[in-house]
Amino acid sequence: MTDAGLVQNGYQVPGPQTTNLADILERVLDKGIVIAGDIKIDLLDIELLTIRLRLFVASVDTAKKAGIDWWETDPALSSHAARNALQDENRELRERLEALESKADELPAGHDDRAASH
Repeated sequence: MTDAGLVQNGYQVPGPQTTNLADILERVLDKGIVIAGDIKIDLLDIELLTIRLRLFVASVDTAKKAGIDWWETDPALSSHAARNALQDENRELRERLEALESKADELPAGHDDRAASH
């Protein structure tokens, strides 16, 4: 914030303080701001729909301090999370394949499931 003032007779006369948008944005991102609201739709005293809205505006560091880091685990927003999701899916598919192969090894020789199902 800066003092906008005049200099008269060698003395600074204080004027109104001005704040620019960058100062406000820096303060909001540093501290964070929460905006909350509910929307309710009723018809004849019967609640049909309730929508709860919560908006948290902050810097990444401030959000992490508040325990909010969902963007790190969302595959749509994080390449690391997307890689992890693919690795998990690959692991699950390998486990299923191993289970199917072990079942196939347990079948008696000459037994064909496809022929028995037709």
